[in-house]
Amino acid sequence: MLASVAAIYTNFKQGTYMMKKMKCFLVLLNAAALSVSFQAIADDDIIGYVVDSSGKIVHDNYGGCVKTISWKESLALPQCEGKAPDSDGDGVSDDADRCKGTPANAKVDVNGCELDKDGDGVVDSKDKCPATPRGAAVDINGCLSDMDKDGIADYLDKCPGTLTGVKVDKNGCKLKVIIELKGVNFKTGSAKLTSESSTVLDEMSMLLKRYPDLNVEIAGHTDNTGSRRYNQSLSQKRAESVRQYLIDKGVTGENLTAKGYGPDAPIADNATADGRSKNRRVELKLK
Repeated sequence: MLASVAAIYTNFKQGTYMMKKMKCFLVLLNAAALSVSFQAIADDDIIGYVVDSSGKIVHDNYGGCVKTISWKESLALPQCEGKAPDSDGDGVSDDADRCKGTPANAKVDVNGCELDKDGDGVVDSKDKCPATPRGAAVDINGCLSDMDKDGIADYLDKCPGTLTGVKVDKNGCKLKVIIELKGVNFKTGSAKLTSESSTVLDEMSMLLKRYPDLNVEIAGHTDNTGSRRYNQSLSQKRAESVRQYLIDKGVTGENLTAKGYGPDAPIADNATADGRSKNRRVELKLK
């Protein structure tokens, strides 16, 4: 009885072994029937999978990709390893990627598109000026646009289109040269020039006649003594007196304008006598 059981067990083991051998034989036979070429399109070390003569990856009877002996994890193909394809390697599968072909190692959003943190339209990997203000115009490098090259970004430039080389202020506008006419004075509470004022004004008239195309604003200023309305009127009249004097000396009147600023543009403290004296002045603004 025991001998019979032992014989049956031995035959069973041999049968199982033969079935395994047969299965391996069938796999090899199937591969031969497919005329499989075990040379990859490129070097096996690069491909990592067996391909046939047409360049297609060979699959076994269970649908799996047949790997070469040199296969390693870095050579794994998503379609062979049960993963969704990601052709640009940005971590977003091709079926969800709205920006295919992003550069290697570029940071992307959930849609697979490169990040643009400052929202200027230039992706971070190409942005040479990150963190530009929202809505500000930028150039191809992501830097603030300055079309007239005056050093003031377009979004801050209140005088776009200034000529090359022209010096500008913080607003991008041409700087005005201001000349204070020291020595030009008026009689108290009056727009009548003192006799001493002629020395300065005669010299200035000669200078302006040498540059007939120069536009000049004659600006009158006062201190804050008295009402603002009174000082505004007085400063305007004093500016006009200087303008008329220069015209009388031969300066072209078309290039001269007179404007009174009253007490609104002090250059010193009106709380002191010295400060008030400095604030009572006439300036030439060369444009």
